[in-house]
Amino acid sequence: MATLLPRLLLLLATLLTCLTGSTAHAADDDPADSDRPARVLFVTQSGGFQHSSVTRKPHELSHSERVLKQLGVESGEFRVDCTQDVEKEFKPELIENYDIVAFFTTGTMYDQSRILPIDKETLDWFLNDWLKQKGHGFLGVHAAADTFEDYEPYWDMIGGSFDGHPWTSNATVTISVHDTEHPAAKPWGDEFTITDEIYQFKHWQPEKVRVLMSLNMAKTDLKKPYHVPVLWVKEYGDGRAMHMSMGHREDVWSNEKYQQSLLGGIRWLLGREEADATPNPEVSAAEDEKAKAAVEAAAVGG
Repeated sequence: MATLLPRLLLLLATLLTCLTGSTAHAADDDPADSDRPARVLFVTQSGGFQHSSVTRKPHELSHSERVLKQLGVESGEFRVDCTQDVEKEFKPELIENYDIVAFFTTGTMYDQSRILPIDKETLDWFLNDWLKQKGHGFLGVHAAADTFEDYEPYWDMIGGSFDGHPWTSNATVTISVHDTEHPAAKPWGDEFTITDEIYQFKHWQPEKVRVLMSLNMAKTDLKKPYHVPVLWVKEYGDGRAMHMSMGHREDVWSNEKYQQSLLGGIRWLLGREEADATPNPEVSAAEDEKAKAAVEAAAVGG
């Protein structure tokens, strides 16, 4: 019995090592190579203006939250957890459980009247550590660009920040698609019209992003002499980021093409569908020239 006991202990230790190794491997599965649904944390807290699309009724998720959760289940691609309590739930030990973090938020870092209460240390960890890891992605929707405009590392990650919306939520606009092969833009075709609030941007960094869609100034009633991007993507370290400017209105969230656009973008963020993310500043330059020409033509004709 004395000689048998060490052998039994060695066998037990070996079995525990194998089991531990299997568990760790399962936890670290690359979502690009896995059949498991990815996990998405959807943050919809408003420190500033609160959109109807993220406004909850008692005991009920908001419209955008319900749409994204349903899209994940129906596609089989991902599962969504929603939060409007970042002080409690936007924590490193919790975010580590997710593959994608999505923001439909408003608020600032320092203005106490409009603060979105994510502390600087946590936000820096999210931007510089978590998001730059392979398989991790950030999905910014509409007012995500109207968030932390007073904190450069955040808007540098997105590629720009909110600078007004001359095209209000009742404006019908025409959108040009520049890259019809990217899964986030493909559902829209070459061009489409839509009624939604369209943002213009400051701190715009065309040299860092790939613009997929833009406002077609020549075919839109209100004309401004500058480029207005609507959808873009970028590599961010070994992670990825995407910003979808549309999404103010609830009927936009209900639009099947909008949903398929988000789904395609999520697949790209996860690495399940590859597409070009090479920055294309020449598109912004060309759209600037087109916008100026459209304004001049309207002035001559008007």
